[in-house]
Amino acid sequence: MVHSRIPQRAPGARGPAAPDKRGNRARRSLRRPAGRPGPHETVWLFDLDNTLHDSSHRIFKAIDGAMSDAMMRLLNVDRERADALRLEYWRRYGATAIGLERHHGIAASDFLEACHDFDVTPLLRVERGLAGMLARLPGRKIVLTNAPYSYACKVLHALGITQEFEAIWAIDHMRLQGRLRCKPSVAMMRQLLARLRVPAHQVVLVDDTLANLRSARQVGMRTVLSHHPGTPHNARHHGRSPYVDMWVNRVGALLANGHSRVRY
Repeated sequence: MVHSRIPQRAPGARGPAAPDKRGNRARRSLRRPAGRPGPHETVWLFDLDNTLHDSSHRIFKAIDGAMSDAMMRLLNVDRERADALRLEYWRRYGATAIGLERHHGIAASDFLEACHDFDVTPLLRVERGLAGMLARLPGRKIVLTNAPYSYACKVLHALGITQEFEAIWAIDHMRLQGRLRCKPSVAMMRQLLARLRVPAHQVVLVDDTLANLRSARQVGMRTVLSHHPGTPHNARHHGRSPYVDMWVNRVGALLANGHSRVRY
């Protein structure tokens, strides 16, 4: 098993810790904290963009533009070709960075950091009272995102919800046998379950992308679709899916509708 670089919190602290002075992040396994009840405790895996905040409002445009600019520069292609490759690799691998690494030898980490290096604060649109709603939602909470760790930290801090999450599992942590395996990789989902050390039926993935929920269901997780019209390829989907337990259009609906409806 590949050991993922999950940030470790200081005793008594809430939320994932920042990197140390050298820029390193301490390693720890995703296990149940001592003293907490565990046999029936829900573990919530929250996607970040278009789940915890409305990234289609402005942030996706900033990221897409930065990705296209970087690909034009790195691959020496025009914007039309860069956009086509960006979409092709996203559909095929779940992340454009994986395609660039596998087919062009471009380090995924360097590409992702460059494309997410901007101030997120003025671009955010968020549900009112989000921190309080997350605090009232029973169970452990972890961010599971195909975005880089540094970007996830910036967004959580800007949203004021860092303290509500015990860990961040970002694309930086999604390597199996030396290769990136991000959502919707079933192998990555299995690796995460092994690190959590809880039965799959106690884990709920809240995500805006149907392909990711399908993979989560394959490994036995429960699923919540954060339905957002700005999510690529989901807008035309109508009706129930056999791998979606609940639909919500905001985090508060998990409380309003009762989290027990996410069936065991």
